[in-house]
Amino acid sequence: MQRYMPMSDLAVGFIGIALLLGSILLGAPIMMALTGVGFIGIVAMNGMLPAISVLGTIYFSVVSSFHFSVIPMFLLMGFFAMRAGIGNDLFDACTKWLGRLPGGLAVASTGAAAAFGAASGSSVGTATLFTKLALPEMINRGYHRGFAAASIAIAGTLAVLIPPSALMVVYGILTNAAIGKLLIAGILPGIIFSIILGATVLTLALTNPARAPRDDRIYSWREKMWALRMVGPLFAVIAAMMGGLYAGVFTPTEAGAIGALVTFIMALLRQKSLRKLELGKTLLETVTLTAMIFAIIIGGLLFARFLALSGVSGFIQNILVGGGLEVWMVVTIVTLVYLILGMLMDAPSLLAISLPITHPVMMGLGFDPLWFGVYVIVLAEIGAVTPPVGINCFVVKGAAGNLVRLEEIFSSLTPFIFASFLMLALLLIFPQIALYLPQQM
Repeated sequence: MQRYMPMSDLAVGFIGIALLLGSILLGAPIMMALTGVGFIGIVAMNGMLPAISVLGTIYFSVVSSFHFSVIPMFLLMGFFAMRAGIGNDLFDACTKWLGRLPGGLAVASTGAAAAFGAASGSSVGTATLFTKLALPEMINRGYHRGFAAASIAIAGTLAVLIPPSALMVVYGILTNAAIGKLLIAGILPGIIFSIILGATVLTLALTNPARAPRDDRIYSWREKMWALRMVGPLFAVIAAMMGGLYAGVFTPTEAGAIGALVTFIMALLRQKSLRKLELGKTLLETVTLTAMIFAIIIGGLLFARFLALSGVSGFIQNILVGGGLEVWMVVTIVTLVYLILGMLMDAPSLLAISLPITHPVMMGLGFDPLWFGVYVIVLAEIGAVTPPVGINCFVVKGAAGNLVRLEEIFSSLTPFIFASFLMLALLLIFPQIALYLPQQM
């Protein structure tokens, strides 16, 4: 009788990766696919009791850790910022200050989205809000529909790069990176990327004025200064949060709590009552989104443990790091992996699936984990506007209704995608863009 050799752990690991990708393509929820494949894989290698022990340890470490409470704090801050109407104030202020530039309304939307991203940290929320605020105004002023919608879709992605960013926190949890330093690392790249996107809008408007007619409205200095009445306090709060992190005065969770408290007060002053503020709905939305992110994190950590136990992570690292490949070739491979996966899934899921493999590889090549965090976030931003998923484009289309077609948005995104690749190139050539501020802490 023929005897069969037991399957090696390495083979189990690669089968697990194939099952995970197959489950995602068949439409299984990411969190269930990650947790299911990770748990079954550990059972196959080590048995049921060790698998249950690993799952319980990971679950307890996530839900009981004080450091992880930064996620609901940042999310709550974002929801309060939306209830406070801060996005409306930012768009009004940016329109009055920047509206007369070529493509001024699109530039104002980009600047306002960047500033609102510092309060909300939500790419989808930012894209939804500014579609409702800016898109009808731009179309009424004669802007090309696809150009206007594409500029909003890409500007919405700035929310996950500019701190405070919940996605940065997810990266920090999955890689055990210093969350405070990671948030600070996103400041300069976020500002530079905002400038690049604004410059792209200006260039497109100058080369084709019919695409974005100039706004002929003139505002007095008094009107401009009055438009800053609610924006100023917001920037003061964000500056205090980031300054406190930078100086080591408080932790990321404490910074998030301060931001949530101040935006709650601003929302209460704006809405005049708790009933209009919809406090119960706001808290429920925060809890729901927090639970979803925590489920993805737990699944991602379990899947990462499975890959480590199977030896897949070390095997891939040895091939890419010790296989004689040039560094630029490995970086190109990693970049392509994120661009391809980013077309198919949302950003938290992308990080949970990819980081157990890509993070050890990049660390083995000597890259800084803070720099790689910023690089990955920019790649996730590109994925958020890239078909076939391009979640921000679908969000803009959904919020716009019949004002614009989805094909018009995708066809107008090419210049903005090139601008995103320029940001990636700058990070590769000048890594201190991301590392300078954290190194001074």
